[in-house]
Amino acid sequence: MSEVKKYATREGYGAGLVEVGKKYDNLYVLDADLAEATKTNMFKKEFPERHIDCGIAECNMMGVAAGLALTGKVPFASSFAMFAAGRAFEQVRNTIGYPHVNVKIGATHAGISVGEDGATHQCNEDIALMRTIPGMVIINPSDYEEAKAAVLAAYEYDGPVYLRFGRLAVPVFNDNPDYKFEIGKGIVLREGKDVTIFATGLCVSESLKAADMLAEAGVDAEVINIHTIKPIDRELVVASAKKTGKVVTVEEHSVIGGLGSAVCDVLCEEYPVKVLKIGVNDRFGESGPAVELIHKYGLDAEGIFGKVKNF
Repeated sequence: MSEVKKYATREGYGAGLVEVGKKYDNLYVLDADLAEATKTNMFKKEFPERHIDCGIAECNMMGVAAGLALTGKVPFASSFAMFAAGRAFEQVRNTIGYPHVNVKIGATHAGISVGEDGATHQCNEDIALMRTIPGMVIINPSDYEEAKAAVLAAYEYDGPVYLRFGRLAVPVFNDNPDYKFEIGKGIVLREGKDVTIFATGLCVSESLKAADMLAEAGVDAEVINIHTIKPIDRELVVASAKKTGKVVTVEEHSVIGGLGSAVCDVLCEEYPVKVLKIGVNDRFGESGPAVELIHKYGLDAEGIFGKVKNF
């Protein structure tokens, strides 16, 4: 049996920028002195004239990106999620969101899987922040291939997009000819009748593993990849909830304001059903190896399995 390939979604971001950049010469990449970490150095190597290092000045970078967009360019402003969504929130809201300009925000190093960098850099609040900005699309890819596809989809979409990427290498499972990425459309990865697991980001592959464990315990779980949190696939959320009668959401983000909240917003309006939200429970992260932190916070297959089984 061949070994499962593992790459960080931030690497898919870098590769996707290069691929799309070869097709479209109006794609520009901005960075805040983190090109190696965000993997935008891949684009810089190919197209140095279209890469702009704005220095450690994320707020200014968002303004520069907005200006480029107004001249017909399609800028991807890149930094860590904590800085892109947190430090620069006002500029993202007022300079990008309010005028609804065509800026894409590539936010890497999201969630507790940042690891040893600790709580100050482990942004578990970014999805919640970006969801509040009117017209902002939010995409959280589950693997390397989906990250590349998300870059192209974001480029083709006219309007602001927040793209969330991780630092930790995760299994590649979307490398099949039938895979199709579409903004606002979830993907059913596994059919089931007892419970629905809506997952996003690195938690998708762990949820698939958990579903295998649940099957051995007699629980038939449906697993759905929600790569676009805003706009969320309302039709699929309701249809699956009606099918199984129980819903679980899994995310490497606070349980406040993220995927779980988005799913609950839909279900409380259209089909009230019991929901279990698995994520970071109203606390900050901590420093430690990424894999150990994922386990400690119950976001690996073992943790998901235990919580779903009890639910």
